[in-house]
Amino acid sequence: MKSLLLIFAVFLGLSLAANAQNASASASQSTSLSLSNAIAITFTGTGTTTGNTVSLSFSSLTDFLTGITSTAQQLKVQSNLDFNVAVKVDASSFLYVGLGNININLLPTNLWQAKVTANGTGGSVASPFSTTTFANITTSNQNIITNGNNGDNQTFSVAYKCIPGLLLPSGIYSANVVYTATQL
Repeated sequence: MKSLLLIFAVFLGLSLAANAQNASASASQSTSLSLSNAIAITFTGTGTTTGNTVSLSFSSLTDFLTGITSTAQQLKVQSNLDFNVAVKVDASSFLYVGLGNININLLPTNLWQAKVTANGTGGSVASPFSTTTFANITTSNQNIITNGNNGDNQTFSVAYKCIPGLLLPSGIYSANVVYTATQL
């Protein structure tokens, strides 16, 4: 009888242990994300929307007649949709410091030019821009990159070229070059 009670106690203990391991409970909750369109364009050199000042100094006749080219300036686009990037010189930011009387309408149209030196956006370099030829950015806002791919680190680089010619008086000419990234 003691054996029978012992077997019964062992069986009851194993049965309770097995049931305790199978006990569980769960709960669920529905979640919903509401994502809006997001896009940013920054200069990688500063990590901000304002790049470092690009200074070009003209000192020889050759500089004035054939122009000077800047170093490459890299920009980064972050977007959750494909995008285009347009560029132009902001006429309202034009500033001349010198002895002449100059306004932006008197400047040669090819004074400020740009070309794409590298394109890591997955998109295309828009005509008339290329990786070998400079295009005018003084007169109108125009696409420089088209159909860039969405992503976190889509970069491209540009170089500037200025050809002042000999019709402008000496002084400092400055204007902001504005890049606008637009989602497709």
